[in-house]
Amino acid sequence: MIIILIPIKKLFSLSLLFGISIISGESGGFELTILSKKFETYTKMLLHWNNKFNLTAITEPSEIIKKHYLDSLSCVDLIPENAVVADVGTGAGFPGVPVKIQRPDISLTLMDALGKRINFLKELCKALEIDVECVHIRAEDAAHSGEFRERFDVVLSRAVARLPILSEYCLPLIKPGGIMLALKGKDIETEISDSKGLIKKLGGAAISVIPYTIEGSDITHSIVKINKELPTPPSYPRRGKKIGKFL
Repeated sequence: MIIILIPIKKLFSLSLLFGISIISGESGGFELTILSKKFETYTKMLLHWNNKFNLTAITEPSEIIKKHYLDSLSCVDLIPENAVVADVGTGAGFPGVPVKIQRPDISLTLMDALGKRINFLKELCKALEIDVECVHIRAEDAAHSGEFRERFDVVLSRAVARLPILSEYCLPLIKPGGIMLALKGKDIETEISDSKGLIKKLGGAAISVIPYTIEGSDITHSIVKINKELPTPPSYPRRGKKIGKFL
């Protein structure tokens, strides 16, 4: 098991308020007016639906841009071109929807266990005119489904669970040769230490930790990148209290 600490490059620049200018070192520039309108629509719909049920505790538009959109886009240059991507436990669409706006080349599936969040995401993606599959399903059920198991090149997740549990949810969905990208907090060492044996059991290999600071803030987070080399044993993910434990 190899753990690598990688300093992340500057991925994008920000123009506020509602005007978001994103410049990717890998995929080149996109039409900024279109991007700005899409993120403005996203913000308006997020706040409107947030009045119906809880989608986010962050309601200031400038903070949404910084703490949701830019945080989500921290992983955008780590995703291969034309990748088949899943976002597990997507909630209000983070990180998957901002990534899809910036990277229209990817194929994206959003998964969440709460039906009303999926209803919001379907309406959102329709308004944004992005082609996204929105699936009401628990991660452990998706991983045991023939439709989704080992289907994806990349699985994303942000603020869902500790890394041992998250790895057991996500790695069974990834085909050998693919990667898992977990957007985590600054202090990740204990979670990685608790996960290494289980990640290897699930078919994972090298673990890379990529620290980054959200532009326009002093907030430092980490991306945990896990390469998958081997198929996951059929008994994983497990259910109940066993999940996330290396036995």
